[in-house]
Amino acid sequence: MSSARPPLPMRDGVAPSYLWLPEGRWPDLITFLIERFPDVEVSTWYDRMARNEVVDGDGKPLSPGSAFKRGMRIFYYRELEAETPIPFAEEILHMDEHLVVVDKPHFLPMTPGGRFLHETLLVRLKKTLGEPALTPIHRLDRETAGVVIFSRKESSRGAYQSLFQKRLIEKEYEALAPTLKGVEFPFTYRSRMVDGDKFFIMKEEPGEPNSETIIEVIEQRADCTLYRLFPHTGRKHQLRLHLASLGIPIINDAFYPVALPCKEDDVSQPLKLLARRICFLDPLTNDWREFSSRRSL
Repeated sequence: MSSARPPLPMRDGVAPSYLWLPEGRWPDLITFLIERFPDVEVSTWYDRMARNEVVDGDGKPLSPGSAFKRGMRIFYYRELEAETPIPFAEEILHMDEHLVVVDKPHFLPMTPGGRFLHETLLVRLKKTLGEPALTPIHRLDRETAGVVIFSRKESSRGAYQSLFQKRLIEKEYEALAPTLKGVEFPFTYRSRMVDGDKFFIMKEEPGEPNSETIIEVIEQRADCTLYRLFPHTGRKHQLRLHLASLGIPIINDAFYPVALPCKEDDVSQPLKLLARRICFLDPLTNDWREFSSRRSL
């Protein structure tokens, strides 16, 4: 979305969604919406329109019989009939003029998607802070806990995002996994990661490595090892796939080495992976910044 303010306000922490009407012909707007969103009840669209919560780019309310106009942008609020509460709380570690640094719990998604809307870190923070412009600068998996950074201002967002794009961020993770034998630590693992056969997982293939993780041992426990991990690249699920490929999958990983059936709302076995620390040279002040999670595995 552009920097222009959307014609609908943030509501209960949720910013309006929008859609550009595509090529094609439909007799009216409601016919298109029913076809485009088959999982949304027809009555839901009528209710939204009756509340003037489906509007065009100028904020003009749209009705079921409004003409379908290719290229028009419409705004509406995404709604879920029922959403299971996630019984873990985030903690704000730091706030300044430009950033909000948060300690994310396990199981809490970063942003709305699928069956998650209000029970996401972004919407919770928008609701708490009342800041519609709040935007994550990077992401953590829903299953991963730890430090994550949000931008408060569009004017400075690009400067911080570029740190991640240029790999100028030092990221440190911790993981509980079986003991890796026969190697000397610190140990560097490299591989070529590509999209897997299922949309949500990654896999390795022969070829030039495009991912690298440095692995250290923090402590040996009775039946597992606590590792410190430094990802020098930021591939999706990199740490999870790398440890699984070494034969030491992270404890309670439901994706690697084998994707297990979805546990739905079971929060009894969190993935033992924690984004422990993030460090960087602030591009605006040139100060060294360091933020650490207060959680433990």
